[in-house]
Amino acid sequence: MLIKTLELSNFRNYEHLSMDFSSGTNILYGDNAQGKTNILEAVYLCGTTKSHRGSKDREIIKLDEDESHIRLVLERNNICHKIDMHLKKNKPKGVAIDGIPIKKSSELFGIVNFVFFSPEDLSIIKNGPSERRRFIDLELCQLDKMYFHNLVNYNKIVNQRNNLLKQISFNKNLLDTLSIWDEQLLDYGIKIITSREKFIENINAIIYDIHKKLSGNKEELIIKYEPNVLIDHFRDKLEKSRERDISNKITNVGPHRDDISFLIKDIDIRRFGSQGQQRTSALSLKLAEIELVKTIIKDKPVLLLDDVLSELDRNRQNYLLNSINDIQTLITCTGLEEFINNRFEIDKVYRVVEGTVTSG
Repeated sequence: MLIKTLELSNFRNYEHLSMDFSSGTNILYGDNAQGKTNILEAVYLCGTTKSHRGSKDREIIKLDEDESHIRLVLERNNICHKIDMHLKKNKPKGVAIDGIPIKKSSELFGIVNFVFFSPEDLSIIKNGPSERRRFIDLELCQLDKMYFHNLVNYNKIVNQRNNLLKQISFNKNLLDTLSIWDEQLLDYGIKIITSREKFIENINAIIYDIHKKLSGNKEELIIKYEPNVLIDHFRDKLEKSRERDISNKITNVGPHRDDISFLIKDIDIRRFGSQGQQRTSALSLKLAEIELVKTIIKDKPVLLLDDVLSELDRNRQNYLLNSINDIQTLITCTGLEEFINNRFEIDKVYRVVEGTVTSG
């Protein structure tokens, strides 16, 4: 797939913006806090309905404005599609594909596939488990409509079950209704665990060779899925946790507490790895993600690379740039030196200054 054009109205620091992109490497450069990342955020948001920053719609709309628009034209399988997104401060966003409003964001999946890579991703291994779960969820939601459906329903059930647990402390008669939510929690939870197991299995099949090359054949990386509960034990653990759940007023068992570990020679580098090992493993993870998406969708995703090169040493920069030369890429950076020094082919260059973008 390819992004052809992007139009913004009252988005972040942009009043109006219109851009067209090359099918190869597009560089957006300029000083910090000028609006480079905002462009990548708009692209990702328009294709997934989610901000990679986790921002809410009202935080994205330009200051002193009530609404914002994003228009994205992309090409897939030689067919052009137009995605229109309308953000409002106090109402749900509206999305249309080729002029037809959609009711569910999952209708975008199958049309759009993005891989977003930011400096924060380099810390995914040393940070908390919620960020690693978010990585799995963001990718699986783009690749699997049913996973998205199951995850949305599971999260709703966890929230509703937690609300019920709080109410039970005031009204013990509500205890009998807890089993209704337990059954739904088990149903959707088992589906999520199954999908995550397969995802990690697929990533492992790809990441091994990537990491070995990145580490100069010195290290072998294995990712291990750490479910909070095994499928066969889910029902039993949920029942045994009931008193604790009621006491804590929160659901303690389920895939909302999953994690993944990264092992080098059986050493968990989340806790005992050097910063170099953690960053190399994070880079390997992103590169494996790109290859996995290619395999599953039988097409190439668009890579959104947000100021990552400045965080990598020369060897890792070269490996990353050489690995992405066959897919459309939007790259933000503060200068062009790293590309010129590496003799990396650039197809289009944009300079970004205080919300103004100029080509060339």
